[in-house]
Amino acid sequence: MMDDRKFRRKHRSPTETVSVLKSKRESEEEIQARLEAEREAELRRIALERIAARKEREAEKQIATERAQAEAEARKAEDDTKRLTAEQARLTEEKQVAEAAAAELAEIEAKTRADADRRAEAANRAEVREATRLAEELPETQADELPLAEESRPTAEIPQRAQPEQLASPAIATEPNPSNPWDNLTGFTVDIRHLSRNRIVTAEREDPAHIAFDVLRTRLLQALSDNGWNRVAITSPTKDCGKTFTAANLSISLSRQESIRTLLLDLDMRRPSLHRVIGVEKPGSMGEMLRGNIPPENHLMRLDGNPFNASQHIACGFNGVIEPNASELLQDPRTAKTLDAIEEQYEPDVMLIDLPPALYYDDVIASRPLFDGVLMVIGGGTTTEKEVKEVERRLGESTPLLGMVLNKAENTELDRYKY
Repeated sequence: MMDDRKFRRKHRSPTETVSVLKSKRESEEEIQARLEAEREAELRRIALERIAARKEREAEKQIATERAQAEAEARKAEDDTKRLTAEQARLTEEKQVAEAAAAELAEIEAKTRADADRRAEAANRAEVREATRLAEELPETQADELPLAEESRPTAEIPQRAQPEQLASPAIATEPNPSNPWDNLTGFTVDIRHLSRNRIVTAEREDPAHIAFDVLRTRLLQALSDNGWNRVAITSPTKDCGKTFTAANLSISLSRQESIRTLLLDLDMRRPSLHRVIGVEKPGSMGEMLRGNIPPENHLMRLDGNPFNASQHIACGFNGVIEPNASELLQDPRTAKTLDAIEEQYEPDVMLIDLPPALYYDDVIASRPLFDGVLMVIGGGTTTEKEVKEVERRLGESTPLLGMVLNKAENTELDRYKY
């Protein structure tokens, strides 16, 4: 029996052999198909996992971006709030400073008016006393003179003795006043927009900073009045401190005092800039006037009608010519003679003299005999304590320092003021 099965396995018919091979091949194909299906399923799973991972990363990135944007907006809002708070605090502080300065200015002006009223009242009383004294002395003088007149005249002319009554009124009262040299100066006009661009805040008076110049004006007038001075030099330790800016603003503030004549002279002959700040073309040569080659009436200019209601009591001496030997010219006796003649002819109450920086040249020291006191302009954030002390040392104890002005002017024509 066993031998029969072995025989059949060994001796299968061709049909059986083909069937067996076919079954085996189909089995292998099924296995291969199953493996292929499993591999495709695995690939799909991996692809889906990658897609899910990518979407997850994109979602996380989006969340991170939105979070960062929200944090940035929150920081910006916080910074804006801080800036707004700081700006409000600054405006409040400036308003308080302006109100305090205005109150101080009002107090100073009230005191000045009171002092002026007292002086005027005292002067009126003195005039009344003098007039009373003259009235009492006049009859005695006439009584002493008339008999002498009678003795020297014939008897027929005695009725004419009534004529001496005309002596009671001085001859000057009947004569017209002489021509005023100040009014005869050439007038110049200004562009209010140009002044605003150059931070001449005392023109339109819209910037609260003009109050500081009004306070400076009033204090300066008090100091000059107390000492009998009228010539003020304006300088700074170094360049870019704003001395010409200060001189221009102060002069316009002074011009609003109708009883004050102000003369502003640009004696910074190293780098003249006053004419650019004010906006005047063809300023001429200050040096030629100081040498006596040009008469003052042909060089000085008076502020004419203007849009900011400043009086015409301000005149300027501009300069458009650089003097290489400026220090020597300031020490030249002709300069002192010219300034004395100007003061005598035009009678300015205040003469402001714009000079170069004190630490760059010796012009300030050279011109010391030409002025009574000094205003020193200090650049905020630029001038050092050492520089201020050095200027004081160079000026010496004999030069009155009328005050120091802290200036923070920026973005004006003075930015081109170079040395």
